[in-house]
Amino acid sequence: MRYVRFRDAAGDVRTGEWTGEEGAEIAPSPGTGERLNLDPEPLAAADVDVLPPCDPSKVVCVGLNYADHAAEQGKDIPDRPLLFLKPPNTVTAHGETVDLPAGKERIDHEAELAVVVGERARDVDADEAMDHVAGFTCVNDLSNRDDQVVEQNWVRGKAFDDACPLGPVVATPDEVPADATVECRVNGETRQASSREEFIFSVPELLAEITTYVTLEPGDVVSTGTPAGVGPLADGDTVEIEVEGVGTLRNGVSIP
Repeated sequence: MRYVRFRDAAGDVRTGEWTGEEGAEIAPSPGTGERLNLDPEPLAAADVDVLPPCDPSKVVCVGLNYADHAAEQGKDIPDRPLLFLKPPNTVTAHGETVDLPAGKERIDHEAELAVVVGERARDVDADEAMDHVAGFTCVNDLSNRDDQVVEQNWVRGKAFDDACPLGPVVATPDEVPADATVECRVNGETRQASSREEFIFSVPELLAEITTYVTLEPGDVVSTGTPAGVGPLADGDTVEIEVEGVGTLRNGVSIP
């Protein structure tokens, strides 16, 4: 199943089963086991405000998890996952126009498959890690290269407002193939194309490593890294991040 969070005409935040671009119907929330009654009729997506599909306390990101991306960055393949955080202020929804920081020469798109945590995870073993996963979604790890390349902690490069478009849905693990494709298109032109098979560190390995240091709470997101082909965005661009089994995250870009 694929779940979406949205705000209805009355202003209430609800969770529904995403039935396609045309609509959503109310269904159980992912990772909670909560039972909700089904609406008699689907709600048209055009009639509701689509929200990020989860409300993370943090987004844990993985750098250089594809060998081809490490090569294009001139970096060695890491011996263990390279981790950094994006705070909640970075999260924005499918369909929103992202206002990028002004005065920057290069802000890149980065297409990523992301894990949504369903159960609290601390010191989990790799062979048990998927028991803590509610599902998967799409992420665009927007990156301000101007500042990222001149500092080591990446806060200015990665943590600016709306730097983490997320969505449009959470797809349960059975919906997302082990070799799921990960793609980015800008104005319809394919810029990134790879698959989950090309990960250096698998999802269970990532969760085991991360939870050695950081407790993951329900709704938290782990973004698994981007393949080669990252590139700069311009004012007015439309960016689409597509993960097989999840769908397409679409956002416009505005540069003041």
